[in-house]
Amino acid sequence: MKLSVRMVAVAAVLATAACAPQTSGNSSSDKDEKTGTLRVWLFQEVNNTPKEEVVDSVLAEFEKAHEGTDVTVEYIPVETRAQRIKAAFNDPESAPDLVEYGNTDTAGYVKDGGLADVTEEFAAWDEAKDTDPTARQSVTVGGKIYGAPYFVGVRALYYRTDVFEELGLGVPKTQAELISTAKEIHAAKSELYGIAVGGAYTYGAMPFIWSHGGELATGTGGSYAAAIDSAAARKGIEAYTSLFGDDNCPAAKCAAMTGNDTITAFAAGKAAMAIGGDFSHAAVEAGKVKGTYAVVPLPGLKPGSIAPAFAGGNNLGVLKSTTHRTLAVDLMKRLASKKAQGELFEAMGFLPTFSDVRQQVAAKEAFVKPFVETLAADTKFVPASPAWAQIDAGQVLPTMFQEVVSGKKDVATASADAAKKMNDAFGSVG
Repeated sequence: MKLSVRMVAVAAVLATAACAPQTSGNSSSDKDEKTGTLRVWLFQEVNNTPKEEVVDSVLAEFEKAHEGTDVTVEYIPVETRAQRIKAAFNDPESAPDLVEYGNTDTAGYVKDGGLADVTEEFAAWDEAKDTDPTARQSVTVGGKIYGAPYFVGVRALYYRTDVFEELGLGVPKTQAELISTAKEIHAAKSELYGIAVGGAYTYGAMPFIWSHGGELATGTGGSYAAAIDSAAARKGIEAYTSLFGDDNCPAAKCAAMTGNDTITAFAAGKAAMAIGGDFSHAAVEAGKVKGTYAVVPLPGLKPGSIAPAFAGGNNLGVLKSTTHRTLAVDLMKRLASKKAQGELFEAMGFLPTFSDVRQQVAAKEAFVKPFVETLAADTKFVPASPAWAQIDAGQVLPTMFQEVVSGKKDVATASADAAKKMNDAFGSVG
């Protein structure tokens, strides 16, 4: 990949020699071949080309360092990851050696027995000491490490500066203002969603629930009970679902929209606002709205407050079934290295998981500021239970939102039904 002058300078500071790969016996396969083809599954982004360029650069160095080895990469849709990866756990012959996975999936994938324990290799990796504690926690289950953090992500409010200026609008300082502003924009410009929202956009909805004092579930030590049907959570659900309708984002068009769909709509100039992540920056920059938008933290209930955001991000993990464990671990470290994460930030806007690298890029790029502010304000996570993968794959929360916005059920009924499904999932894992 051809780097900018600025990125070459950053890379020069960050680059470190790759650790010599270690061989470990912690694998369900009795083979650890040092040549051959490695299969890698990574997530498909809205605008994937910049990510592919960063990955290809890492692969070129990896293949050069390991004669007789080549790597094939498949970019899989995020929305169907659960089915694909679960199937791979059950069919080693078609499974990848290395996979990108969401940090919410860690506990479930470990319970399924699909990820290899790489605690020793992670501890021996020189760069690991600079991994921020939250990112490290996202690959840790029962005190053991099951991967390497790839990037962290939070969401904030993207808005069209040209539309706001034309209509003489101020940037919303509260959620109530956000909702009223969205409807005011759509009334003035019917061709635009005031704010693009999605019935299948769980992580865009969560800040509304959390800011009203609601929780997805309560519990500690792996034992959880659903709280999505509490009075506070219902207020948040009502606030979010109030944005679906002919006065903003028609349910017929928006009920099935995902997070990627909302960003695609914003980038294409079809929405005046959208809730997007730092990882959405590249896609927006590549769209029609380039140069006519800005980003601020998503407002909370009180003026000047920031809505709690989901502390998202992705990890890289080696599958237990790999027959190339040593090579897969080495490739994992290279893809998740400081150098590669710096380049991935340059290409996609993904925030690095290394504290020192994040500080350096934040000092250089203005667009990072609202996301760093959001990280510092208040972030939350999904229940740290293997059941979450089941809840997520079962589309429990999207189904709840879609039932409400379609008018099929009221908030109380839909949230009670969702809570029952969540509790069934929590109960199924003990």
